[in-house]
Formats: sequence, structure tokens, C-alpha cells
Amino acid sequence: MVLLARVPPFPKTVLGLGAISAGLLAARLGHGVGIRALSGGFRTPQFNVLVPLRQRTPFASFFNLAQQQHTMPVALPQPPPNWTHSPERVLSLTKEAIAAYKSKLDKVGALSAEEANFTSETLAFAEYEIDNITEPLAFYQNVSKEKALRDASNDAEKLASMRLDVFTAKLNAQKNIKASGQWDQLTPEQKRLVDKLVLDGTRAGLALAEKERDELKALKKELSQVCLEFSNWTGVAPDVISGYDKKKEGDKECLWSSFQNHRCIPHRKFTFLFDLQFQYATNPETRRRLPINTPLFEKAIDLRKKIVKVLGYKNWVVVDFLDDLEKKLRPGLPFDGEFYLWDYRYYDRKFTQESLDLDQALVKEYFPVSVVVPAIMEIYETMLSVKFVPLEGHGDGWHPEVKQYSLWAKDATDESGFYGFCYLDLFPREYWKYSHAAVWPLIPACDTANGGKSYPVAAMVANLAKPTPDKPALMRHDDVVTFFHEMGHVFHGAPFSLPLSRTKYSRFHGTSVARDFVEAPSQMLENWSDLADVLKKMSSHYETKEPLSDELIDRIIKSRYVNIGLFNLRQLFFGKFDITVHTSEENQDYTKLYNELRESVSLVKNGDIFTPGQATFGHLMGGYDAGYYGYLYSLVFASDMYATVFKGDHLDPSRGARYQKSILGPGASRDELDSLKEFLGREPNSDAFLNELFGSRKAGL
Repeated sequence: MVLLARVPPFPKTVLGLGAISAGLLAARLGHGVGIRALSGGFRTPQFNVLVPLRQRTPFASFFNLAQQQHTMPVALPQPPPNWTHSPERVLSLTKEAIAAYKSKLDKVGALSAEEANFTSETLAFAEYEIDNITEPLAFYQNVSKEKALRDASNDAEKLASMRLDVFTAKLNAQKNIKASGQWDQLTPEQKRLVDKLVLDGTRAGLALAEKERDELKALKKELSQVCLEFSNWTGVAPDVISGYDKKKEGDKECLWSSFQNHRCIPHRKFTFLFDLQFQYATNPETRRRLPINTPLFEKAIDLRKKIVKVLGYKNWVVVDFLDDLEKKLRPGLPFDGEFYLWDYRYYDRKFTQESLDLDQALVKEYFPVSVVVPAIMEIYETMLSVKFVPLEGHGDGWHPEVKQYSLWAKDATDESGFYGFCYLDLFPREYWKYSHAAVWPLIPACDTANGGKSYPVAAMVANLAKPTPDKPALMRHDDVVTFFHEMGHVFHGAPFSLPLSRTKYSRFHGTSVARDFVEAPSQMLENWSDLADVLKKMSSHYETKEPLSDELIDRIIKSRYVNIGLFNLRQLFFGKFDITVHTSEENQDYTKLYNELRESVSLVKNGDIFTPGQATFGHLMGGYDAGYYGYLYSLVFASDMYATVFKGDHLDPSRGARYQKSILGPGASRDELDSLKEFLGREPNSDAFLNELFGSRKAGL
């Protein structure tokens, strides 16, 4: 993740966001980096936002993803999901799934203390069975053109509820398994399942007395409502909106922006203009305007402090990684001038353009969507020895523009080489659609209760530019980076069916890993977007068909390191603010804290005004509370993985197989540090990350 402004608040269904805080990987690196944390693993992605370009030119079917057409070696061992549900069917299927799930919970909850044994497995399979039905149904709310279907889909989301009787059965089962000697017969993944399910209940407050449980339930309900209100409120001040012309597109009221290209953006999406505003607005007064939304933030922090007090924890989380990295970054930033918050984006763009003579508008001309996307897919095919096979005869998915694929081993001859399904929904539409870039792991890879296999289904949703009357659809280099990143989530969320690296239980598959590791694989794969041979392969000027010149490629690669020190200090500031508000025991003036901490850490001045920037910090209301530092922390692992394994030969299939076996396959079925040690052949360290920051390749701090 590069910019906070490029990451929206998360929809509830994306990768199963949790309620308390991010899952934190307990690791200690060789440079004094350490973490202690409150909560366990959650499944969540990084979102690199693509500002939707709402062009008025009708979208033509110009785009063929497959450069080489593959065919399925055998019949599909599992049918793809059905995408023809009516709103009524969505609701009825959801009710049936919930009823079946409740029935299984009732049976577990009714077990006597003596009867409870390996109850965890029954619960694990029950979780898979309800998720297998409700997750795809809940996905409609992000992509369907029918409002009634989106509304029904929203109602289809499974509400997590912990039951005291089921928790008691878990505790009894854990006790009985260990007392009987059965514990020694369990696999490591089974032992992890038993412990994690008990831990879930403990952190949900089920080990508390009834009075405290009721208090906790009320606090969590109130917190959920506050977070929802925060996410729904755009937080755009009237004086900001008044600075833009209002236009009509059909029955929609839009705000007309003209930084470099005219863009008409629906009123409710206006907050995502701010990144562009900071980059292109030449008037400093325009750049100084910020959205406002503070009371809900203060209420949420206060509720979280009450929750941890009821649970008996000291605070939400404790982290010492950020101070360590700040000390290392500061020596590279000798600056005593006046550099203001509202100038950051503008001068970052100007510096890149003028110091490197790099015009991003020119670079964009070399990245037609119809060339870049197939090239990136081919790179993944080569590196991971897989093939994308277009799905035919299974309808249009949820929209005719959606590309549907089955994933197979490169040399598959039978169903043992089948890996799962992948959907790509890449372009904006006139009606409501999730307006950024994200990946949904809709169905997990795991075993089923009857001894069969569940094959994974993952969907990438993005908003790449559509063609205009005079140009084809083009991608910025940032969009290229984003696509590499999100495709990394596709493969992480759809882990390979390798015999020795498949998770048995759905709760451990793929991206179910700890929050401060979940981004590392995709962040590692961003490196491919800055490699000379890859840039040459996936570039083709939309008019001349020539690839990028070596000189322009060199500038693009160098631009990665422009202002890298300021960028990382900015990320450190966000992480430290997040940690500070969640560890301080007393309430305080969060606007004052936000501004003073920003100036002291990121070295970007506030001027004579304090702006409530915390009111736009959607991550802290969308599941990343006490976890924002994970974006930067996971870069340590990403840098180490790339430099140690892939840097020597980034398309080597044997290294890709090593990545599949050690990182993708195990998911959360074992400690993430164990997966890293197996992949690296040693303990992870921050050498590669620090070398990226301070090594000879950077263009400047």
C-alpha cells in the first residue's frame, strides 16, 4: 500500500473482517523489531484504489485476456458458482443455511461435559458449509446491477454470534482431548484448530460472568453501529463540494473535476477525488481543504477502551516496531524548509516529473489494458506453472463483462491438476459497483465433512479505465502495480491443491493469516512491476506499438524510490497515531494529537491550522484498528522474500513452486513465522527492507 488515500473503508464481506483488531504476527527481526498483540488472525486484503474513470463512451468488447488460449484437460471436478439468483432466492438460501448451521451448533451445545470430544472439527466443517453458501450470495452487493439483489445480498451476510453453550463444549472438548491422550494423536493443524476455537470464545468474552458478557455485548453492538455510520458518512465539508461544478449524467448528480482529464464522479464517491486534488490542484488554498468527521471517531475509541477493560486487557495492542524504524529513517532526511501537508501530493508529482523527466501521462500511453492484463496473467502462469482456462458454457457470471477462468496446473492431465476458479470484473459500470480494487475469496480450499475437496473461488473487482473516442483503455503505472498486487491476493486466496500443502479446515485457508503478514505476498509481487524485462514485455504504445524505451524504463524504476523516506515516515505517522489512540488510557484531543504527531513524525507541517484528519481515517473504523502499522511491517517480510528467493530469477518456476509449498499452501494452518523460515531457509530479518530504503538504487529521499 502506497497511500492512505488509496485505501477505502472495507466492505464487511471482503476477506472476513473481524471485530476487535488486526491479527498480529508475533515475530522478532534481527534489527530489534518486535510485536506483542491482543488479537488473533483475520482475513483481509490490502486495497489499492483505482479512482474510477466514469467515461461516457459505451464500453466495447475490445478486450481479450488470453494471449494463448488454453483448454481444460478434463471435466471440472467442481462446478463454478451459479450467478443467476433472484433476490428472493438469495434470502431463502441464506435462511436455509443459517438454520442448518444453527442445528449443528445446537447439537454441539447440547453435549454433556463427558461427551465433548473432538467437537472442533464438527464446528469447523459447519463454518465451511454456511460460508460456502452465504459468501458468494453476499458478494452480489458489490457488483450487481439490481438494487433489490444488492439489498438482499447485504442481508445475506452471516452475522457472527458466539454461543455460551458451544463455547463450554469447546472448553470441555479441549480438556477431554488432552486428558485422554488423544491430543498427541492430532495433527498440528488439528491442534491449532482446537486452540483457536477456544481462543475465539475467550476474546469474545464468553469466559466472563453473565453481567460482564451482557455489558460487552451492548458495547460491541454500539461500536458496530458507530463504525458503520463513520464509513457511510463521506465527511466532505460543504465548502469543499461548493468548489466544484455539479453536472447531470442521466439521473445522477455528479461533481465535475478537471485536474488533467475531465472526470464526472458521482456525488457519493467524491471523497476519492482528494488524492487527485492534492496532486494536481495548483492553488494552495484548494489543496488545504479537508473533509471533517470527528465525533464518531472519538466515540469509537472510547467504546474500544471500555471493551478492553471489560475483557481484562490493558489496551488494544502494543507495538515497538514503529519507533525502531523511525530512528532509521530520520538520518536520511536532512530538511529544514517549509513543507506543508497540503503540498505533499502536488510536489511529490512535480518532483518526479521534473527531477526524473518522467511524465506519467506519457508512461500511460504504453500501458493499454488489452496488453498489460494478459501479460501479467502470463507472467503468473510462467512463475507458478499454472494456466488460466476461459470458462465457457457457464453463463455471463454476474455481468457480461466479467471474465471467468478455471485454474489448472500447467501440465494437468486429470482433475488432480485442478486448482479452482478465478473471476475478473475489471471495469466500471454506470450503475453502482464497488468502486476500487479488491479481491474476494468467495469459497475456500479445504476438505469437506464427507472426505471430499472444496476448490477455491476468488473474484477480483477493479475499475480500470474504459476507452475514449480517441484512445483505447490505458493504465497508469500505479494501476499496473495494483494489478500485480491484487492478482497476488487471487493466488493467496485460492491456494493450490498440492497434496502436502493443502489446509484441511476452511478457517486456515489462504489469506486467513495474521493481519501483519497477509499483505506480504502481494507486496512482494509488486516488485515485478518495476523490473526492466517485465516492463518491456507488458508495454506497447497504443499508436506505435513500440515497447517502453530502456531510458524510460530506467526512469520508471528510479521513480519508485523518489521521496521514499517521506512516504515511509508518513506511513509511520499513521501507524503511530493508530497505536497511540488505542493504547492511551485517557481520552484526549485527537485532532491536536493527529496534527502534532503528523508534524513531528512525517516532517510535513500543518501551518497555522489543525485539521481533523482522523475523521477521514477509514481504516480504523473498517477493521484495521491497531493494525495499520501492518502495511509497513509486512513490507519487511515482502522485501526479504523477494530479495532472498526471487531476485535472482523472478520467473523461475522452481522458485514459484517453493513459494506455493511454503507460503500459499499452508495458509494459517501453522504459524506464519514457520512458513517464512521454511521459504527463506532461515529466520526473517529486515536487511533487504533497509537496503531498499538506504541502498544505492534509490533516486532520493
